Amino acid sequence: MELRHIRYFLAVAEEGNFTRAAEKIGIAQPPLSQQIRDLEKEIGFQLFHRIPHGAELTTAGEVFRERVLAIPAKVNEATEVARRAARGEIGSLNLGFTGASLLNPIVSRLIRTFRRDHPDVTFKLEEGNSVELRDDLLNGTLDIAILRPNVNDPGSILTYPLSSEALIAAIPKSRDPQPDCDEIDLLSLKNEPLVLTPRTIGLSLHDTAIATCRRAGFEPILGQPAPQITSIMAMVSAEQGISLVPECMRQLGLDNVSYKQLRTLDIKVSIATAILKDNSSPTAAAFVALSRKISRVGKSEAKHPDEI
Repeated sequence: MELRHIRYFLAVAEEGNFTRAAEKIGIAQPPLSQQIRDLEKEIGFQLFHRIPHGAELTTAGEVFRERVLAIPAKVNEATEVARRAARGEIGSLNLGFTGASLLNPIVSRLIRTFRRDHPDVTFKLEEGNSVELRDDLLNGTLDIAILRPNVNDPGSILTYPLSSEALIAAIPKSRDPQPDCDEIDLLSLKNEPLVLTPRTIGLSLHDTAIATCRRAGFEPILGQPAPQITSIMAMVSAEQGISLVPECMRQLGLDNVSYKQLRTLDIKVSIATAILKDNSSPTAAAFVALSRKISRVGKSEAKHPDEI
């Protein structure tokens, strides 16, 4: 039994006339009559009494109508739900992010916009360092990760640039050699311990910070490592050293921490949207598409010096 048979049957039942029903559904009357005869033959009983001025339902036809009346609407509903699922408008999304990334205005705009535009998507957020997030992508725990890309990322992961921001110095206010300046010569901090995440869990930012110090003309003294960007900032506040961090960290506004642009050094650190190549989730694809759109808008609003 085909859905069109049900639609044709209901049209004739509603109109009580084959000719009017044919006009309503946009086919000729003889083919409609044939379709109804085919349906009656398939189910094994007569649905209509043919009368001089139309057609009326048999007792069996009345019962059949009651049972199939909701079918077209249910099919339409199912089709629309499936169409929304194919567009990524419903479903679930497991999203991972680095500790600093949510402070980036591009990232917060991305998540806010996606949740507003996809209110029926179930969202689960997970924080981790970039290495953990890559592992979670690979083992299927995450659909999407917002992380700092590096050349060692496996080929099975696709990354799309999302945002880049200046690398700045975070200094204990009590150790700031130029408290009245918004920028600082990084070389003046060469004797201060540099607090970073261990390279094993923060490869990109760790290597960029070391390279920036060398570019400024000195080999940094590495202080006690910290596992997360927030713990790095806490150690800076506690006068355990300085750090080089993304500019978005200014938003933390920690006590006893000064943030300074690097004089003569215009270094950028990047974050990207990452997804497995073989991820077939329409919801994940919709998130990536939005991230690329928002990234393009962000780039048109900002200047982009060379990155390390």
